[in-house]
Amino acid sequence: MKILIVEDEPKTGSYLKQGLGEANFNVDLADNGLDGLHMALTDTYDLVILDVMLPGINGWQVLQGIRRRGLEMPVLFLTARDEVADRVKGLELGADDYLVKPFAFSELLARVRSLLRRGGKTKESEFLKAADLELDLIRRRVSRSGRKIELTAKEFSLLELLLRRQGEVLPRSLIASQVWDMNFDSDTNVIEVAIRRLRAKIDDDFDHKLIHTIRGMGYRLEVAE
Repeated sequence: MKILIVEDEPKTGSYLKQGLGEANFNVDLADNGLDGLHMALTDTYDLVILDVMLPGINGWQVLQGIRRRGLEMPVLFLTARDEVADRVKGLELGADDYLVKPFAFSELLARVRSLLRRGGKTKESEFLKAADLELDLIRRRVSRSGRKIELTAKEFSLLELLLRRQGEVLPRSLIASQVWDMNFDSDTNVIEVAIRRLRAKIDDDFDHKLIHTIRGMGYRLEVAE
């Protein structure tokens, strides 16, 4: 599942991104309110973790912008502002939870998982599907034609990205940044190897192939007509 963190304090942002990444979440990080709002409005996130005091525009304004657009993903405020009035304001603006700094990462992770279980979306949003392939985002399970498929954490993240951008050609540079959080190195074959292993599990035993190589461009997950 994909989480957006909007946090201007570098150490806190890095700590959150690393910890949630190790918990098998796909994490993006913005260090100011304007970038955070832009990312929330132009990409698809399952959860936003939001500071209040941010450069550009503050967290209240970011949340208002998200809700004005009609987006219902859960929003967790993570802030040093611990006044009751601040908590009330955040919840009244449409936040789903409010955690005060300093915090224990175990508590943050428990709240994140609770919000994702409850969701701001319908139950159907817990699943990504293409033909007879189904990915369960909450339980982190994959099946095809009812057959359970075991994936590594990276393979799961790669398949999630392909399913979320179903029908789009994804260049290697985008896959590298989204799944491996690194700049693309043309000398490495890590992406090709990962795609090959994913195909072996997802496609090899089935007549209809879902993962396609677009020569010179990248990869696309698509259901053939």
